[in-house]
Amino acid sequence: MNKRTCTAMATVLAASLALGAAGCSGGKRSAGGKDGGKNPAAAHEGKAIGGAPQKGGTLTVLSNQDFTHLDPARNWVMNDMDFGTRLLYRTLVTYKAAPGAQGGGLVPDLATDLGTPSADARTWTFRLKPGVKYEDGSPVTAQDVKYNVERSFSPDLPGGADYAARYLVGAEGYRGPAEGKHLDSVRTPDERTIVFELRKPFAEFPNATVMPTFAPVPQAQDKGPQYDNRPFSSGPYKVDSYARGKKLVLVRNEHWDPATDEVRKAYPDKLVVMMGLKANQIDDRLIASQGADASAVSWGALRPESAAKVLPDAGVRERLLAESTNCTDMVQMHTGRAPFDNAKVRQAVQYALDRDAVLTSSGGPAFNDPSTAYMPASLFGGKQPDTLKIPSTGDTEKAKQLLKEAGKPGGFTTKITASAGDKGRAEAIQQALARAGIKVTIETVDPSAFYATIGDTKNRTDMVYTGWCPDYPSGSTFLPFVFDGRFIKEKGNSGNHSLFRDDATMKRMDAIAAMTDAKEAAGAWQQLDGQILAQAPAVPVLVRRWPLVLGTNIAGAYGHTSFGGQIDYATVGLKDPAKSRD
Repeated sequence: MNKRTCTAMATVLAASLALGAAGCSGGKRSAGGKDGGKNPAAAHEGKAIGGAPQKGGTLTVLSNQDFTHLDPARNWVMNDMDFGTRLLYRTLVTYKAAPGAQGGGLVPDLATDLGTPSADARTWTFRLKPGVKYEDGSPVTAQDVKYNVERSFSPDLPGGADYAARYLVGAEGYRGPAEGKHLDSVRTPDERTIVFELRKPFAEFPNATVMPTFAPVPQAQDKGPQYDNRPFSSGPYKVDSYARGKKLVLVRNEHWDPATDEVRKAYPDKLVVMMGLKANQIDDRLIASQGADASAVSWGALRPESAAKVLPDAGVRERLLAESTNCTDMVQMHTGRAPFDNAKVRQAVQYALDRDAVLTSSGGPAFNDPSTAYMPASLFGGKQPDTLKIPSTGDTEKAKQLLKEAGKPGGFTTKITASAGDKGRAEAIQQALARAGIKVTIETVDPSAFYATIGDTKNRTDMVYTGWCPDYPSGSTFLPFVFDGRFIKEKGNSGNHSLFRDDATMKRMDAIAAMTDAKEAAGAWQQLDGQILAQAPAVPVLVRRWPLVLGTNIAGAYGHTSFGGQIDYATVGLKDPAKSRD
């Protein structure tokens, strides 16, 4: 992947970021690789910082937004998954507690192992560990896991991972357990055994059971959509209070038994999430690290304009994490509506886009890499291909030519929806497209409501700025979720925000999914990435890091690639618990 790297000192780099990353020369490196120490933002990549945490104290999380969802049936946003599955509820299988790519390995969680497949990988059996309890001391059962899988199909609980819908026998047309209807393809022979019958072989099924869909929910505790406000804990913490958009307080679940849990360390006594703060204030508070803020972490990434306050200061830079998100940002176009039903119009957007400008608006090369393919570099063996050879600054004249061929010589007017935190990126896209005659109006949405807004396929805008992260290292968890037209929903739509429906593409996806040779399948997914890119339902823009400044009293913190570079809440804690306070 092309990347501009600066070799000057940190202070010069910081100035470069503020002035548009000037003075950088060409270089090569993958999205998830190291850069020989030239990038101070990545100094702690793949490492934990702050030393060993001590038990006790209050960990504060400073946030400019509420959670999208905490209900495990609906939780499919990386940050929310990290928080929910590490603190509030457990899943059949989970990720290792380890920095960076090491954290992509699987370990048993509720289950005793990673599951037992049948010879054809269509049937998977899991045995639950004994002694796992909810916050009221009652045992977690296989029936509770089955119930949450079933409720994930409920129309009033949109937004969650849809592996169950894609793979379980009898999933077509199922609408949840509200009327006493159950999935026969999920069997529970006893309280500690759960069996899944799949409609096709799926050797990667244990990876899917990391998703919150495979967490337990007792039927007696289910409150429908209101469960979002008070999930019933099977993890090390439980909800003490939750004022939406303002404050969430977690306290210890005294019935959580660390002997059953090899992943979560549960160092703090309490976690307090303060919401509704201004992002620039969060950055400044963590940089200063005074009082309670010394025991705080940020929910969102460091704002690009704050980089100049961080990189020149060695003391602050020592508290900076910047792990790769392993996620690709994209402009997705509504291929079911004019003018984006015309491939030449979509290709015009491809050529008009100035990825360098978007990268600069995102904090520059210290925090991002431009993207030339849909799947991140980790799914290409470390380096994305550049099949289209479009300059990173775009090609305005080529874009105008394509618009003329599409019958739009004067361009057209359209709208793009972006999360409020992506406004700067949307403005860079707006300016680039305007040079080709495409006039874009920006609609920004609060991050907690963003996915619900763009998931409403009838009422959303024609363009959206969003991204996708592989749930595990396989093309099967990227391209089918972003471009398979058979799983588009009218509301709660996830992934395929281009509403791309192409029979040849879907047929090829099925053929690759049926391959038994993992290496052959990986190569086929890589080839398909380029084939879809040529049709331009979406334009890949960049793969960003997740820069986070930590308070001076934080210990055991690292970015977890499987959670989009966010801090792993399973192991973070405080150096000196006595110094923390609410």
